[in-house]
Amino acid sequence: MKEHQKEVEEWVQQIKIGYWKPLEIMARLTEETGELAREINHRFGPKKKKDTEDIKELEDEAADIIFTLCCLANSLDLDLDEGFKRVMDKCHGRDKDRWGRK
Repeated sequence: MKEHQKEVEEWVQQIKIGYWKPLEIMARLTEETGELAREINHRFGPKKKKDTEDIKELEDEAADIIFTLCCLANSLDLDLDEGFKRVMDKCHGRDKDRWGRK
């Protein structure tokens, strides 16, 4: 994620306003998550698209979330690699026997 955070930082440094405030970024993250959820619901759930609605790429919708999360992390000086490592440590430690294995 360091590379993603760095690329986002370099892009944001070109913009006059810089990063939005954390609550504004969080609102954006919620919007982007909703867009991904809507697309997944259209494809795999009971709610089908209207004929007038465009099909969106799931990869693009997920990437919008990653971009916005990088903005939030950068604005708060968070290291997503370190946070992710701690989450995976929980998966391999505390939660290793939580679900049945293949």
